[in-house]
Amino acid sequence: MQAFNTLLSKIKQEQFSPFYLLSGTESYFIDAITNALMDQLVNEQSRDFDFTLFYGKEAIPAEIIETAKRYPMIAPYNVVIVKEAQFMPPSSWDDLAAYVENPTSQSIVVFCFKHKAFDKRKKLYKAAERVGEVLTVKPLYDNQISKWISDEAKSLNIDLSPAAATMLSEYIGANLSALHNELVKLQLVVKNGETITPDHIETHVGISKEFNSFELQKAIGLGQFSKAFQIIQYLNRNPKNHPLVLTLATLHNYFQKLLLLKGLSNPAEAPKVLGVNPFFVKEYQSAAARFSMKQITQAMRSILDADLKSKGIKGVNTTPQQIMEELLLKLFTL
Repeated sequence: MQAFNTLLSKIKQEQFSPFYLLSGTESYFIDAITNALMDQLVNEQSRDFDFTLFYGKEAIPAEIIETAKRYPMIAPYNVVIVKEAQFMPPSSWDDLAAYVENPTSQSIVVFCFKHKAFDKRKKLYKAAERVGEVLTVKPLYDNQISKWISDEAKSLNIDLSPAAATMLSEYIGANLSALHNELVKLQLVVKNGETITPDHIETHVGISKEFNSFELQKAIGLGQFSKAFQIIQYLNRNPKNHPLVLTLATLHNYFQKLLLLKGLSNPAEAPKVLGVNPFFVKEYQSAAARFSMKQITQAMRSILDADLKSKGIKGVNTTPQQIMEELLLKLFTL
């Protein structure tokens, strides 16, 4: 994240490099840097003259290099973007490396290599490190998602309540592109300056503020069996929006956080360690007080068993509803 933020800041300050090697397993960050460069360097007037887009499957290295060697006609820079570069044959990378070692001063080439990290041993990587910018990205950890949502909301000038941020995190998970799109949608439909609450999320994103995975874990943590049972009935009736595998993952993550909280010597570190807004720490502390370390471990084991059953590995002809009802009984009789 820090490397991404640093590079994004450079671009916004118009500190450009002749070559950008963007790679890794989190596509959102690669797209965000590419879009930031486009916003800064390409406009409607220059798009037809000083901008070229290549796709890896059809791209010919010689054409990329020839295009990169052109001088701009209208804009300050000639911009060349290579998307889906992971589909280019590795044999072509050395030719590009030779160009990167001696790039055209008024051209900017962006090499977007998704779904895996670019090999650091290759000449192109080493050349990019010396002459340009290299960014290798990976998905955020679960405990980083809530902060990312809050930071992204601030960057979009959105006032997002902690409860609304948690709903988005629990429902959408670590899909940063989907989260960003939902925030942009909320930005368009909510009045400027208005705080976005769970009511807005329910109306515009389609997440029930009362019946969702976050409310389920809260009900379990507070020992509210009737409410928890109502929620799983709702989730089972809406499997498309609430797949069982996601519900189980959310519950496992919840008990994992309770386990971390149990072993925490300094309560002040709870928000950072758990990756939750300080607003919700008391709820986690109340839940942690209800369970012993042994009970939490048993709960996590029961959730893993339920996950195996959902995949047909354990148990025969068991429906998602039966799996959740059985799990709920186990969690309330630890």
